[in-house]
Amino acid sequence: MKQFFGAFFGSIIGMVVATLLAVFVVVAIVKSSVSSAFNDKSNTTMVKENSILKIEFDGPIKERESENPFKALAKGSPFEGNNDMGLNTLLKKIDYAAKDNKIKGLYLNFKSPEIGFAAAQEIRAALMQFKNKGKFIYAYAESYSQSAYYMASVANKVYLNPQGEMDWKGINMSLMFFKQTLNKLDVEMQIFRHGKFKSAIEPFMLDKMSEANRYQSETFLNSIWNNMLIDISKSRKIEVAELNKMANELRIQFPENALGNLIDQTAYEDEVMNDLKKKINQKESDKINLTSIDKYEVKSEAKPSRNLAKIAVIYANGSISSGEGNDDEIGSSTLVKAIREARTDEKVKAIVLRVNSPGGSALASDVIWREVVLAKKSKPVIVSMGNLAASGGYYISCGANHIFAEPNTITGSIGVFGILPNIQKMLQNKFGITIDTVNTNLHSDIGTALRPVDKQEFQFIQSSVEKVYDTFTKRVAEGRGMPQAMVDSIGQGRVWSGADAIRIKLVDELGGLNDAIAYAAKQIKATDYKLLELPKQKNPLDEFLGNKESDLETKMLKNNLGPAYTYFKQMKSVLMLKGVQARLPFEIVFN
Repeated sequence: MKQFFGAFFGSIIGMVVATLLAVFVVVAIVKSSVSSAFNDKSNTTMVKENSILKIEFDGPIKERESENPFKALAKGSPFEGNNDMGLNTLLKKIDYAAKDNKIKGLYLNFKSPEIGFAAAQEIRAALMQFKNKGKFIYAYAESYSQSAYYMASVANKVYLNPQGEMDWKGINMSLMFFKQTLNKLDVEMQIFRHGKFKSAIEPFMLDKMSEANRYQSETFLNSIWNNMLIDISKSRKIEVAELNKMANELRIQFPENALGNLIDQTAYEDEVMNDLKKKINQKESDKINLTSIDKYEVKSEAKPSRNLAKIAVIYANGSISSGEGNDDEIGSSTLVKAIREARTDEKVKAIVLRVNSPGGSALASDVIWREVVLAKKSKPVIVSMGNLAASGGYYISCGANHIFAEPNTITGSIGVFGILPNIQKMLQNKFGITIDTVNTNLHSDIGTALRPVDKQEFQFIQSSVEKVYDTFTKRVAEGRGMPQAMVDSIGQGRVWSGADAIRIKLVDELGGLNDAIAYAAKQIKATDYKLLELPKQKNPLDEFLGNKESDLETKMLKNNLGPAYTYFKQMKSVLMLKGVQARLPFEIVFN
């Protein structure tokens, strides 16, 4: 009887949950359909005269914003989906607001932005252009990270909560090494690589950075930090040497330490609101006209009746692998399909490939490179590099007609490697498991990870790595119009900042996505054009139903592991590698 009632009530509860979920999904779909039918006006705000546009920086800033019908309905719930701000949409709205007579200024509220070096630089440049239109920017935070302050420093007035905090100590990069752990586990990592700077495998073979890796890391980190200081120095009228001195002496500990140099005023947010009212000639008792960036609508300036040329903006974001991809992972078949669609579309006159990738599979990178080269034969292909366009990310870029990068973009890393773990001793010594194998040929079990490779097998695998490196450097030499020997000299897996990459001709011009689009328009002699964003995003409902489990798993791991999640992801990705890799050696967190 107990089993009966348990099963009965369990079924009832299951039905209730399923019904609620179904209702939720149906309401979301209806809401999305209604929004689309009315040009999404339900999700926008009518901007009043004398308004201020509010941008709240909180959480990740993705390359491309995804449409999510669950966004308004499910904020804060497990069904929330992906509500991250998209850099493409943010830049577009800032640019449009600069020309909107109803928008008098920007209010930037910094909470916990997660952003890369180049993206912060790109946003800052857009904010500077807004300010140069004669409009004002006020910035406020309870706590400024260095990336947040870098963007905020462009503002006319920078506020900090009187009890708040400010980080000012310089940027750093830490690597976690697993050699001793692997030794304790009796796991041998068999390494194959070309490039003395190709240090992705160092965590598995060393217990600290090699001298080559330390040298390249110090070089590009100092380049990025100096670029930041130069920008801040211009905006805040503080010498670069003084900014470095502040960091070296840890002068900025409390808000009062930053007052008068890095910030203009300590204030609570209600006091900032009163200052904003005064700025737009409102009374303190009036309700301020604040428009959220999420609700701000960008209207098309082009006349719909005109047959305008199209510029395809193709997003290549994430690690590179064969097969299908998504907004956060580059699948070669998905990206090739998008490039081919733009290549064969007669209305598309130019392609801008937006690359934000640490690399990945060398084979998948070459497949994408081929499609880029084919596209270049029929129309201009311009690359815009984001935070990362390194190793495989550079591989897929090098065939373009013109390459843009931000000074703080991390690029280069022209090198390849392979890893084959040997767990034979671990199985035997730790678990008492022995392996016996039957082969039809001498090397049938090569690559099984159940035994070490012999000398002949090592040379066999290493020759594959050498061949891929030779092909990689040839691709770069052909694309960049330089001798292969020169590519090899600046290659060897070495990582460069965008500012240094332009000096060695890996990059043509410094600038962001908008600069690349403007350059593409100039190449096709178009003053008016439409943007076509590819690959086409998946149906949000399919994304919700198909990826929810992995999304929740990732969120749980991030919450539980905190900062250690970066290292967990790094080790997991390396251990799951297949084939020869053209991949950046580490992940960098900008704080």
